[in-house]
Amino acid sequence: GLPMFHIPMVPLDWATLQIILPYAVILAAIGLIESLLTLNLVGEITGKRGGASQECIAQGTSNIVTGFFGGMGGCAMIGQSIINVKSGGRGRLSTFIAGLFLLIMVVFLDEWIGQIPMAALVAVMIMVSIGTFSWESVINLKKHPMSTNIVMLATVSVVVATHNLALGVLVGVLLASLFFANKIGRFMVVKSERDAPGERTYNVIGQVFFASSDAFSKSFDFREAVSKVTIDLTHAHFWDITSVSALDKVVIKFRREGAEVELLGMKEASATIVDRFGVHDKPEEVEKMMAGH
Repeated sequence: GLPMFHIPMVPLDWATLQIILPYAVILAAIGLIESLLTLNLVGEITGKRGGASQECIAQGTSNIVTGFFGGMGGCAMIGQSIINVKSGGRGRLSTFIAGLFLLIMVVFLDEWIGQIPMAALVAVMIMVSIGTFSWESVINLKKHPMSTNIVMLATVSVVVATHNLALGVLVGVLLASLFFANKIGRFMVVKSERDAPGERTYNVIGQVFFASSDAFSKSFDFREAVSKVTIDLTHAHFWDITSVSALDKVVIKFRREGAEVELLGMKEASATIVDRFGVHDKPEEVEKMMAGH
């Protein structure tokens, strides 16, 4: 569960709230992340799919209620849950029994538990780590893609170094997003074909966004002497402002060279963002853009 913190009873004014609120948000994030990770892991082992929203609402509600009685914040524990599942506990009764015995030990047996040497507790946690660690993940480092290995090692390293699960997951998510964007950006291609003398058609295929917008712009030949350019966007999708800006620059450059530009097959989703942020069909905006350059 979450670490134990001794919070002194102080008047709750705005200054105190500003100090406490960031720590409360961090603790809530750590608790939710660990609970959702535990939920997914247990679901993979048991073959049952849990409700993430239900888990978050239940955990938040219970922590708020226990706070009014001076209780500690808590969340799902990966080690305890895995040991429970591997020991045969699959129903709600196993969770209830675990919570009941924990309550008895904290309320009635606290003096005896306090006499347990810390070295013995450390040994127990080491055995829990050995039992819950996926040793196959080390062997599979050679089989998995390098990007996947980097994400896993970075997440583990940050968690071990900072003791902050939320920060480790944040680093892992950011790295995974960057690798995914880089991978998807490579699947964008622009094919060109000459239709008639002085006319050329460019077929754009793939996802155009910040990672592929530069390759998109470089795929057009602006030095070719053509009177009409057709850009077929039937198999393309524009995702962000960067991609729209790249399309604007392509259209404006062709028109500046004296070519007539026609856009075909733009999907409704792409047309929405292009119409909102695009400037190639807005003369006054084009003048501002050219003046800026």
